[in-house]
Amino acid sequence: MESVVVAGDLAAAPAPATPMWFVALVAVGLHAAVVWAGTFLAWLRRAFLRPGKGLCRRYGEWAVVTGATDGIGRAVALELARHGLHLVLVGRNPGKLSGVCKEVRAAAPACKVRTVVFDLAAPGDDDVGGGEMSRGAARVAAAVEGLDVGLLVNNAGATYPCAAYFHEVPDAVWEAVLRVNVVAATRIARALVPAMAAKGRGAVVNVGSGSSVVVPAFPLYAVYVDQLSRSLHVEYKHHGVDVQCQIPLYVATKMSPVQGNSPFIPSPEEYAKAAVRCIGYEPRCVPYWRHSIQWFFASLLPDSVLNLWRLQVGIRKRNQMKVLLGESDHGFS
Repeated sequence: MESVVVAGDLAAAPAPATPMWFVALVAVGLHAAVVWAGTFLAWLRRAFLRPGKGLCRRYGEWAVVTGATDGIGRAVALELARHGLHLVLVGRNPGKLSGVCKEVRAAAPACKVRTVVFDLAAPGDDDVGGGEMSRGAARVAAAVEGLDVGLLVNNAGATYPCAAYFHEVPDAVWEAVLRVNVVAATRIARALVPAMAAKGRGAVVNVGSGSSVVVPAFPLYAVYVDQLSRSLHVEYKHHGVDVQCQIPLYVATKMSPVQGNSPFIPSPEEYAKAAVRCIGYEPRCVPYWRHSIQWFFASLLPDSVLNLWRLQVGIRKRNQMKVLLGESDHGFS
């Protein structure tokens, strides 16, 4: 006998339950989508919509800029002057300092400018940069005495003149690199931060390098500036002093090993506008928006891949330079 199925019985039959693994998978996917969307919107705001802080009102009327005669330092000095700050410019070349002073006064006639001649690479009398280093830091301290200094931009930097293995770099070169990037940056911060903490406001911007975070294996000095900034941020944020490490990638300066036009290599002036707008926000930032895109994609790669790429680029440039100079590579390639 054939059974008869009533339509109403079919309608009343319960629907199969959704598997818990599917529910969990959907929840995880939605959470990831929300997080990614929030991260992207936050990046859009930082890159294009977030206004810069009122630097004079928040920190003080004067800014000290090291390495102010070329590249990023010169461009940042001009940008700060346009924002109404007075400047103390630190550099080793009196003629270039005088030229930048003229540019600043032309761009912002109301800006007051002082200069300090200080060769941050000059040899010291001891391992921590005595002698000229101590005297130069003292000249900076004397130049700002009685001023409402609210901002220090530790921009001065040095690197090897060309790619080379560590053992091939002359002692005078790597010692100068350490003095500029490590000793001088620390001494100048040490000279100015106490007064900022005493008045309860101030900002220190240490200009680092993409090499410290984007390319994992790189010399100590690139990492030192980043770690110094993080340590000072923790120590002084409760004293009203904002310490920040700004991380540029390639900028069209004389220190950049990359030549030619690229949408990812801004001019110093273009970079400086982004850099000044970021002052006082995150303790570590990549000011230029196209650099942050490069940083994001680099973060997706394993350290081993980035290190191999950087090593191959460096070896190729080193070998090209040795061919030009007619030198042998002593078995290294």
